[in-house]
Amino acid sequence: MVDRQFADAALAELYDIVQPPDERDDFRFYLQLAMSANAVLDVACGTGALLHAARAAGHTGRLVGLDPAAGMLAQARKRGDVEWVLGDLGAVRWDGEFDLVIMTGHAFQVFTEDSELREALAAIHAALTDGGRFVFETRNPAVRTWEQWVPENAVEVVTSGGEVLRMEHRVDLPVEGDLVSFTTTYTVPGWERPEESRSTLRFLDAAAVAGFLAEAGFAVEECLGDWDGSPFTPAGPEIIVSARRSK
Repeated sequence: MVDRQFADAALAELYDIVQPPDERDDFRFYLQLAMSANAVLDVACGTGALLHAARAAGHTGRLVGLDPAAGMLAQARKRGDVEWVLGDLGAVRWDGEFDLVIMTGHAFQVFTEDSELREALAAIHAALTDGGRFVFETRNPAVRTWEQWVPENAVEVVTSGGEVLRMEHRVDLPVEGDLVSFTTTYTVPGWERPEESRSTLRFLDAAAVAGFLAEAGFAVEECLGDWDGSPFTPAGPEIIVSARRSK
């Protein structure tokens, strides 16, 4: 999951190992969108893997990646033919410069306060051309994904150095309202001690998401429930939204 837990440079180096881009269904979905747009802004771009892939696939337009984590952008900047900006949506202002803004890896969920989300949507609205699209996803709260974030479901991967990295989550219980807080622990045998990070994500339902978008001047064009392109249903794991700047 993409959030500020990977601000640390050491952890950022491991992100694409934990979640290999070529194994992610969402990656393929967003790459297709990026290739069909002239100017793309990737908000919370992480290691920049998506924009790297777009350029490698022949995208000749403008590609901009924005991320608040210096460790992530250190990885992204390994490719110099993309614009990389350190900061969040409040740190820079674009005015009608992009026909597509994307926000991948459930980054939409890091906006835990109404005011934060409204400010982010206003900045995205301003960055888009008239009729430009904002595409993102958030987890469907009805599925209660966080119930699977337990140490018993830890992920283990082998790093490029041959070490086994273990990543496990522990959710603060009970979960009340739409905020889920949890601790992520990363363990590698060669480390002096495990690394831990704290995160809080917001789980908004589809109606709430649509309400915030309408308030910000967006019209929802499509809402999918999974990366296979199936329409959103209450049982779908994702709320994948394509919204167009309408005013």
